[in-house]
Amino acid sequence: MAQYLKTAPSRRQFFSRIVPACALTCFGCSDVFASALSGQGKSDSKEIHPFQEELSVTYQRLFEFRFQSNFIPIFKAIEKDVGKENLLEMVKKASSKNNKELGQRIAKRSPANDLRNFAEPLRNPRDIFKHANIYEIVEDSETAFEMEVTECLTAKVFRESDAADIGYAAVCHADFALPEGFNPKIKLIRTKTLMQGHDCCNHRYILQG
Repeated sequence: MAQYLKTAPSRRQFFSRIVPACALTCFGCSDVFASALSGQGKSDSKEIHPFQEELSVTYQRLFEFRFQSNFIPIFKAIEKDVGKENLLEMVKKASSKNNKELGQRIAKRSPANDLRNFAEPLRNPRDIFKHANIYEIVEDSETAFEMEVTECLTAKVFRESDAADIGYAAVCHADFALPEGFNPKIKLIRTKTLMQGHDCCNHRYILQG
């Protein structure tokens, strides 16, 4: 790994591959929006593929497996090679690029790229997001959608692993790029995150113009 990351170009190539590859299975809020691109219905076939069988596991154990057993140790190892500042800068750049592209793909599948359609996965979340976040919708209008997250399983796991800085770079920072990809007029305003140790995440999406 150290040899692979010797030069700046190889580092950029590494992150441009590893972060998008992990994003839809590892990153917090991307899960709820990525569901918009998945096949919403179940197969009519009576036989269930092994990959589709349900697990008897808590969501907390699932998230701990996702992050603590692989994702966080890998990035901490890379940090020793490239330095914390370089690592966080590259992760922010790569995760934001991935989320912007995700927003663009979702917009193509959406009936319209207005705020109401953007917020629909948050308004009616699927299982992963619903079981990994405790939140309240504060405002839901044509021009503003605000939610206050008081508990976040992703933040909990990263903070307990002493990796909140990596978690913020990989998950929270990229939240701003998702609405930009969906519609450049939709902006996220946020001053607090649980990942950074605040009492909540105060996500407020506004439609400008």
